[in-house]
Amino acid sequence: MTAKNVTPVTVVGLGSMGTALAETFIKAGHPITVWNRTAAKAAPLIAMGARHTEAVEDAVAASPLVITCLTTFEDSRVALRPAGAALRGRALVTLNSGSPAGARETAAWAIGHGARFLAGAVKNVPSAVGAPDTLLYYSGDKTVFDEYETTLKVLGGDTVHLGDEADLAALYEMAVGAMLLPALVGFFQGAAAVQARGLEVNTMVRFAGKWLDMIKSLLPIYAKEIDGGDYTDAASSVNLFLAGAAHDEDLAKETNVEAAWLAPLHDLVRRAAEAGHGDHSISALTEVLRKPARQP
Repeated sequence: MTAKNVTPVTVVGLGSMGTALAETFIKAGHPITVWNRTAAKAAPLIAMGARHTEAVEDAVAASPLVITCLTTFEDSRVALRPAGAALRGRALVTLNSGSPAGARETAAWAIGHGARFLAGAVKNVPSAVGAPDTLLYYSGDKTVFDEYETTLKVLGGDTVHLGDEADLAALYEMAVGAMLLPALVGFFQGAAAVQARGLEVNTMVRFAGKWLDMIKSLLPIYAKEIDGGDYTDAASSVNLFLAGAAHDEDLAKETNVEAAWLAPLHDLVRRAAEAGHGDHSISALTEVLRKPARQP
């Protein structure tokens, strides 16, 4: 990338992820302006060549592309409120957590200030920013994505535009992210059980990784079953998981490990069996998770 085609970028919010974004842009040769409520966090980036402004409106005015990396959509709006006038004519990209409703509200707020808007999500940890296989997805104004796609790909090689609806990135962020905590808590419970036998948790990592690979291989199968509404080809049935609930309880007692977090999951499996899905694929739990449509 030559100096002639690099895009100046402003990064608002310098937590661990925001700092990683700014560092990656600096290393790629982009002129970077940064702003953070706690100005001291900008010091390492200034040492790398970033420009820091005391006022957020000056940071926004410095670049045609403004990226916020704060905790929520509301945090982004609050931080940018003094810079409302400066947003006119600029591209605003939010990389934060939050609900689809929050994305829609922020899109309307940004557009109301004359900005073009993309909501995005970084689907990896800060240390992975800039890697060829790091996934980021965006939704909203396609003209922004098309104009700045090369710049945005600096942050990760797997960069996707999901659609013009501003809330799609937030929807997928939450839909995919819903898997994280249950998977981690399952690992942590297993770790506590292994330690209860005097073994090191590191001894189970390879096997846990293989297990996650197996789960990954099943996702396309389950997605097809759910999309088609046909759960009759049950390699792993609801009843199989129902029987396994007793084994979970036995292990928890033997190892003196807390397993109360599993109770709602076991209840979900039980309700699926009671609804007639006992011999169906475990993916039929999706039908139990759906709530009836609200009547007008």
